[in-house]
Amino acid sequence: MANHHERRKLYAALWSIAEELRGSVTGWDFKQYVLIMLFYRFISESLVDYVNRKERENPGHENFDYARLSDDKAEYGRSSMLSEKGFFIAPSELFENVRHRAKSDPNLNVTLSQIFKNIESSAQGTESERDLKGLFDDVDVDSSRLGKTVKQRNEKLVKILDGLGGLDFGAFNGLSIDVFGDAYEYLVGMYAQNAGKSGGEFFTPQEVSELLARITIVGKQEINKVYDPACGSGSLLLKFTKVLADNGKKGAEFVRNGFYGQEINLTTYNLCRINMFLHGINFSQFDIAHGNTLTDPYHFDDEPFEAIVSNPPYSIKWDGQTNANLVGDERFTPAGVLAPKSKADLAFVMHILSWLATGGTAAVVSYPGAMYRGNKEQKIRKYLIENNFVEAAIGLPKDLFFGTTIDTIVLVLKKSKTDQKVLFIDASEEFERIDSKNKLSSENIAKILRHYESREDAPHFCRLVDNKEILDHDSKLLPSLYITQKSHEKTIDITAVNAQIAESVLRQQQLRTDIDAIVSGYIQDEAA
Repeated sequence: MANHHERRKLYAALWSIAEELRGSVTGWDFKQYVLIMLFYRFISESLVDYVNRKERENPGHENFDYARLSDDKAEYGRSSMLSEKGFFIAPSELFENVRHRAKSDPNLNVTLSQIFKNIESSAQGTESERDLKGLFDDVDVDSSRLGKTVKQRNEKLVKILDGLGGLDFGAFNGLSIDVFGDAYEYLVGMYAQNAGKSGGEFFTPQEVSELLARITIVGKQEINKVYDPACGSGSLLLKFTKVLADNGKKGAEFVRNGFYGQEINLTTYNLCRINMFLHGINFSQFDIAHGNTLTDPYHFDDEPFEAIVSNPPYSIKWDGQTNANLVGDERFTPAGVLAPKSKADLAFVMHILSWLATGGTAAVVSYPGAMYRGNKEQKIRKYLIENNFVEAAIGLPKDLFFGTTIDTIVLVLKKSKTDQKVLFIDASEEFERIDSKNKLSSENIAKILRHYESREDAPHFCRLVDNKEILDHDSKLLPSLYITQKSHEKTIDITAVNAQIAESVLRQQQLRTDIDAIVSGYIQDEAA
């Protein structure tokens, strides 16, 4: 699984299996079965690899295979597995062994249900308990959606086990973790693409994730913690494990103290935790919480964060000033006003700013309306500008995100700026049209980052604007307001056009003279 072509073949096969097995279950509902089975295979192989490597270091155990061990003997290693991996799976309950027996197991649905419970319960009373708790709740292996009878349900489960079990992810090692994680991201992305409007609520396209991650690490060799207050399936957080590899370290090593996030949707919260495991982020390296970040933030004891990336929901309702606790909340009070109840966009911005480290950077995807609307939102923007917290506002192309075609703005926040200006970038035309969506290419991302780092004016693309000028424009943060749009009309040289017209007139006159001479000669010949 060493090259891009092989991976694309794997992803195509994976999606083909998902579609073939789906049957009467809608794609969005069925995703849970495919994704959780992929996770089940991953943690099984991860545990086997861990135990085998440990045991084979001992003389005479070179051919040791945990998958062939009896459940009783495996119990001796339970505590060390829980300490290192965060979970325990008995040999008989490993993916490969369950798959081998699946066709002959008339109670396969019961078997799988019990295994999932056993995996979760194995972590009870340990440091990984919260990371495993409820992880399999969204998968009902006895659901009538899989089939009307138990036999039909089990036949479907056998197909899922065989389909995923037959895929070649290569020998389990560091590379395999990448392949499993990338395969999971691919599946989540495909499901998001087919989920309609709801798709954008849990998945940020990979190229947008990369742009935001790269913005937050400009000028840094390492960071303490990464945070996303509306983390969805974790695609933004996990992009650090890829882009930071450019610095010669794995993303998990570059981020010293881990990955933090909060998600309000329970199903998506589970997707995020699974995503962490599948990308090789151990339970001790991430802390993902379930709940409403604005009204019940979880990570008070962990802030501030040096890198914050987020794509929060656009213009959703929230409690606002009707909630007495929020009125006095130190995250929102500095602006002197709370975001309107019908539009929480700038409430997320204020929360993010509050938890941003002094030397940190935050990159937030924002709904354009929040960047120009008046009243309370104008007052919040004014607070941001007057206190010099806005580093840049980057206008992105339309139709980048699933479930919406609107253009968006990346708001970049800093608390330790070196000037009293905001860099505006109009990247609305920086995209490639692929299939039915616009996408940022690597060249598009590189161009945006190049100008973001240099902070120098470029005609029709970016401009460094004094805070005073922005305040004079009602603190509006729309790039199009400060950058002269490039004209798509051709420049016409009137002098040249007039010369061409004069030349054409002379040619027409000469042609008429020539024609008259020919006609005159013809008439004379006829008369003679």
